[in-house]
Amino acid sequence: MSTSRSRRPYLIRAIHAWALDNGYTPHLLVAADYPGVSVPKAFVKDGRIALDLSPMAVRELNLDSDPIFFSARFGGSPFDIIVPSGAVLAIYARENGDGILFGEPEPVDPAAPAARPAGGDEPPEPPKPSGRPKLRVVK
Repeated sequence: MSTSRSRRPYLIRAIHAWALDNGYTPHLLVAADYPGVSVPKAFVKDGRIALDLSPMAVRELNLDSDPIFFSARFGGSPFDIIVPSGAVLAIYARENGDGILFGEPEPVDPAAPAARPAGGDEPPEPPKPSGRPKLRVVK
């Protein structure tokens, strides 16, 4: 009997793409106490946190790897987010609630290595903007 990969990362990517294609705002509902989750604790309520994944809300979103990585601002402060796909309880469109409810976190495999980004123990450092933002008029 072979073990197959979790479907959860594939479904997360699909619903995220569907939401954006339809002009919706994709959100993740995450079990904040799941091993490997790194979110700002001040915004966790009842062990859960909802994260806006819209392009205007996040930087350097990577849904292609597990765990999911991105940077976002919370209360005006930047924060690097790490979410193993097993911690995702739901992905849905804020506007109408359509999406997928997984319900419970996936069980953690004690034999599996801890989820960490490729190439080190820390998530990749996002590039720092230099100087003032530059806007130009496009006609």
